[in-house]
Amino acid sequence: MDAIKQFLDIFLKVNEHLEALVTAWGPWTYVVLFAIIFCETGLVVTPFLPGDSLLFAAGAMAAVYPQHVGLVPLLVILTIAAILGDTVNYAIGRWIGPRAFKIDKWFLKHEHLERTQDFYGRHGGKTIVLARFVPIVRTFAPFVAGVGRMHYPTFLFYNVVGGIAWVAICTLAGFFFGNIPEVKKHFELVVVGIVIVSVLPLAWEWWRARAARPRAE
Repeated sequence: MDAIKQFLDIFLKVNEHLEALVTAWGPWTYVVLFAIIFCETGLVVTPFLPGDSLLFAAGAMAAVYPQHVGLVPLLVILTIAAILGDTVNYAIGRWIGPRAFKIDKWFLKHEHLERTQDFYGRHGGKTIVLARFVPIVRTFAPFVAGVGRMHYPTFLFYNVVGGIAWVAICTLAGFFFGNIPEVKKHFELVVVGIVIVSVLPLAWEWWRARAARPRAE
């Protein structure tokens, strides 16, 4: 229970924790942010790590502490982390192959795989781009692409486009809006709002699937 509270505290107050990190570690913050984004996108066992909210908070820190965290280096480093993360995830999925769907452990839930596969089936290659903005699906999409042996050049194209778009949109939003007094004052609500907006595509797909089910039967 304490671990959950600590996680929620870090997740909801990611701006405060990141600010403490920036002021204490300076440029070494790049390394920490790179590691978190890489793991969140590259390892199917860490879909719980902050993604959108962390990028937003990082952009806000770049606006306040440009001497420690520059906007351009931040965008470049985090984009590389996001692209490499998906690349590694794809490689793992390709290596494991169909055996992945026989696994149903806490670190690789079968339902997450099925949900992502369904999302993938509806949207094709552009799922790699769309998934960047959807928690959990973001972590599993490149893995499922690897399991399904998606043509690598095609995957790489969508991976690069999605990585650039995701990092740029979320980080620049934080840079320009993250330090507005009302945003800083209610940052927990902003984080919750980001999560809600992120899961809207999943909610919409779920609603469409449920609405279509009676007709299919």
